[in-house]
Amino acid sequence: MAVNCRPIPAMNKVQLIFHHVFRFIWNAIFIISYPILASFGLLFIGLTYLFSLISRLLTRLRPEGKAIVLKDTEWETLPYSNDLLEGRLIKQIMFGPSGFKLRRKDGVPSVLSDFVFGKKIRVMEEGFILEKWNSTESKDLPDFDICLYDPHQDSLRTLTNIKCFDWHVSEKVDNELSFKWFDGTQGGEVKVAL
Repeated sequence: MAVNCRPIPAMNKVQLIFHHVFRFIWNAIFIISYPILASFGLLFIGLTYLFSLISRLLTRLRPEGKAIVLKDTEWETLPYSNDLLEGRLIKQIMFGPSGFKLRRKDGVPSVLSDFVFGKKIRVMEEGFILEKWNSTESKDLPDFDICLYDPHQDSLRTLTNIKCFDWHVSEKVDNELSFKWFDGTQGGEVKVAL
């Protein structure tokens, strides 16, 4: 069996001359520009090291100032809670609300100690309307339940879930509460039965 092989055509003289000329030009550009590029790289590394050294020296010259000691916040009576609830700050969201642990001032163990609440408290005949946070992570907020706390039964009942910090009780008709909310772009109203 014979294999049919064609010879590879050789470059003609003009192509060969162009090939050698372009290869010579490329090599010349590389050889001429390499020291410039290498010098620029070394200069950049040197300047970075120099600025780092100056920064370290300036840091040593600056006075350290007073050391700050963070203390646990004390329990404080919450306003509008009829002197029954006190809270302690446990989470402060930057440019946002604060999260509190709540307890009863009369020393009675309560279901409140298991959750984190916002500072909004509304006093009603049926009990306290509280903002129970579902998470203390900044990326998950605002996400909380509006709850009714009955201090006589020590029970916490979820009324609705709101994903907005700006809310208020708009009206109460018989055994129905209306909550209005506004998140900066849109608003709404939620009605719940007590």
